[in-house]
Amino acid sequence: MKPADVTGITISKTGAPDLTLAKNQAGKWQITAPKPLPADQDSVSSLLSSLSPLNSDRLLEEKAADLEAYGLEKPAAQISIREKNKSPQELLLGYDTPTGSGAYAALKGDPRVFIVASYHKTGLEKTENDLRDKRLLSFDSEKLSRVELTAKKQTMEFGRSKDQWQILEPKPLRADQTAVEDLVRSLGDAKMELSATEDEKKDLSAFSTGTPVATAKLTDVAGTEELEVRKNKNDYYAKSSAVTGVHKVSSSVGTSMDKSLEDFRNKKLFDFGWADPEKIEIHDGARSTLLTRSGSDWWSNGTKMDGGNVGTLVADLRDLTATKFPDHGFTSASIEITVTSDGAKRVEKAQIAKSGDDYVAKRETEPALYALSATAVKSFEEAAAGLKPAAPAKPEPKKK
Repeated sequence: MKPADVTGITISKTGAPDLTLAKNQAGKWQITAPKPLPADQDSVSSLLSSLSPLNSDRLLEEKAADLEAYGLEKPAAQISIREKNKSPQELLLGYDTPTGSGAYAALKGDPRVFIVASYHKTGLEKTENDLRDKRLLSFDSEKLSRVELTAKKQTMEFGRSKDQWQILEPKPLRADQTAVEDLVRSLGDAKMELSATEDEKKDLSAFSTGTPVATAKLTDVAGTEELEVRKNKNDYYAKSSAVTGVHKVSSSVGTSMDKSLEDFRNKKLFDFGWADPEKIEIHDGARSTLLTRSGSDWWSNGTKMDGGNVGTLVADLRDLTATKFPDHGFTSASIEITVTSDGAKRVEKAQIAKSGDDYVAKRETEPALYALSATAVKSFEEAAAGLKPAAPAKPEPKKK
């Protein structure tokens, strides 16, 4: 059989209702029985890969007279495969072999009996829980434009323009890209924890009496999905607009959503990241510094500068990070910094003022304040003061 040509699968097991899957017109697998459910496409593909090819360890009998001896008269499991323009094929799985390393198998209508490895049997005896789509949300992360999170008694909204996230609510702020992406990834990976003893009424009761943790709303081109998570004792339960019912989820889902606004704010004073700037201008009291980069070389007033010293300064600028976000404390700026990067498309201007034992900074055009440690500012100032010209190039040895 060719997996691409398979249109339907039915798994029959003793003591359980038949599990039937069918491929829809869009080429996606769906569970159609015992009840309609979306299927996990990767799990179904893995099942088909296990069947094609399905190699036996050995042929036991060419013409078995007694299938009952192998558990194949009334097989414990039977897998029926339907393909385009072909008659269905039915695989029968019987008893385990005495050694436990294999199982007896046959094709319906074929007198031969084979032994297949035990892992083939366990890999084929799938349940509804094994093959259903366990995702609680189905949004397209590449086309996500808005994320709203209500947690810790506040509502935050994030908007994406191209590949950059910004905080929109409760007020416009710079967002920590990694923190927002981690939230999106966790929500995309959120799955229901299913077990054979799952009790829908018990889960619903636990959710109803649980403590609200967070609610997320995610918007892509297809619309908006919502996930609400509550905690009851040590367990987390979720209710999604994308699937029916209430489901138990891993604690990581709850903890990833139980965040405050500060957790998502960009704490870096500058955004140039790991890219080297093209221009740095610093005014610190009576000392002014202007650095421009050409290729990998840095220059100041026509003098080539020591690359290691400038590298230390760039690293210190990159490391200027808020320890907190105060509401006040910025008085008179003692340091002014302008960093140009991204091919001159990004020009960042910041001012730093002394505040008690530490410092407070602000970026141009932004109302937010950034508390900086005295250690970080001192390190930056020392790096700026320690700039020096590059050592003269050594003359090439004269040719003999």
